[in-house]
This record gives sequence, C-alpha cells and structure tokens, in this order.
Amino acid sequence: MNFYEISKEPIIIQEVIDKVVQREAGAITTFIGTVRELTHGKKTLYLIYEAYESMAVKKLEQIGQEIKERWSGTEVAITHRVGKLDITDIAVVIAVSTPHRADAYEANRYAIERIKEIVPIWKKEHWEDGEEWIGNQLETVAYPKGKPEEKDLNE
Repeated sequence: MNFYEISKEPIIIQEVIDKVVQREAGAITTFIGTVRELTHGKKTLYLIYEAYESMAVKKLEQIGQEIKERWSGTEVAITHRVGKLDITDIAVVIAVSTPHRADAYEANRYAIERIKEIVPIWKKEHWEDGEEWIGNQLETVAYPKGKPEEKDLNE
C-alpha cells in the first residue's frame, strides 16, 4: 500500500482515509485542499500543478516519518494531485489517525505546513487576464521558467 503518492487522477478521499484506519486510533482527521476561485483578488480559472515526482514522494515520506516520531501511535497518508485542476477540484488529501483527537489535529496541520515548505510541487495559475508560474508553494521563490532551478530544490 502506498501511503504517499503523487497522482495524475482525481483523488478519492475514502481511499486515503482507509490507509490510516487502525484499531488503536480514536481519531482520524483529514485535510482536503481544493482549488479556490479567488486568490489575492484575482479570479482563477484553473491551476496546473507540476512536481519532481520521485523527490516529492520522498519528501512526503519524510513528513510522515517526522509525524510518527513526534506523535506516538500515528498513521499518515498523503496524496497530492498534479496536472490541470479546475475550481473546487481536490489538490491534496492528508489523513492522520492517532489514539487521541488533539494529536490528530496537530499532526494533520503539521503535514500541510511541511508540504508547503519542502515538497517540490509548484503551480501555474490561469486567470481571466493572464497566467503565471507561481513558484514554490509558500510563494517565496518564483519559477519564471516554469520549474525550479537545481538550487531551488536544494534549499
């Protein structure tokens, strides 16, 4: 079973949740990231996500390991979609199970924040009046050529 995936197909939420079901868990939380229509006052028509897939999966695995070390008894599954996504499409699903609910909430939030920090996934936003490669997920590094430079991946 692949707990950490990059998918070109729509994400089936229940499949991600099913990966983390465990008898010891008293809580399962999910984070479902979707494509929103308005960003910084601009109307988005659609997004295109790209990734260095092999590195992205390794970074998702790293995040899962960090979570397991920090919150005992945790199980994690993360699927991020790439390709063209329309408004309301699901871009990412994170499922976390833990013995207690507070840990599940904290670990899930940790996962999405770490994804934005270290996973090599980037997007091109298409608006009514143009388009732009946004760069890294924190929007702190621009990728004007449409993908990160080698130096951007090592930071």
